[in-house]
Amino acid sequence: MRGRVNATTTPPPHPQTGRAGLPEFADTAGARTGATFARRFRTITLDAIDDTALMAALQPFVTDGWPIANGGGDADRVFMEPAAQRAIVELSCGEPFLFQLAGERAWYAGTGNLITATQVRTGWRDAAPEAEAHVQRILDRLPGRERQFLETMAGLEPEERTLTNIARAAGYAKGTDAGPTAQRLDLTRRIIRRTRPYSFRHRAIEAYLTSDWPW
Repeated sequence: MRGRVNATTTPPPHPQTGRAGLPEFADTAGARTGATFARRFRTITLDAIDDTALMAALQPFVTDGWPIANGGGDADRVFMEPAAQRAIVELSCGEPFLFQLAGERAWYAGTGNLITATQVRTGWRDAAPEAEAHVQRILDRLPGRERQFLETMAGLEPEERTLTNIARAAGYAKGTDAGPTAQRLDLTRRIIRRTRPYSFRHRAIEAYLTSDWPW
């Protein structure tokens, strides 16, 4: 059984372990009566992780397996097929929290010694509402101008996402009027990159605004 982990090993990370790095952590902690943690400690927003790094993080599952205790008390191992590895990376869109969420749900979607792509998809169906809520919380906290900028940017083809085009589509008189908003979304929010053309640093937000992800 996958849920029975060998006492000498550490189980796969649970999504809760990543919450201190989430953008909403300070809001949640500070909203509680008498909470002082958010005021005493500086929170850090985790940047997106590239797919190569996420694939590498899961590679030990594919090649070596994860040690667990079997019914007889002996050590056993759970492996992951490469297709499952790719599915977890694709679904998580480079977000640390979503990566942990997808991995945890895949782990508990079966009881055998091999995690399959089918089990990843099965687990993700249960995780999708939480993934969607995670992205919605980020968007809902943004000022109206910043959210409008993101939605307008998402409505353009990737190669058309220049400041001038985004500003024009959003109804600004000139491109420079949208500059401060773009700067905040890049340097403060860490949601976009002001490259040429502009791109989404937060790929889960891009997926949410441009496709049927996470469903």
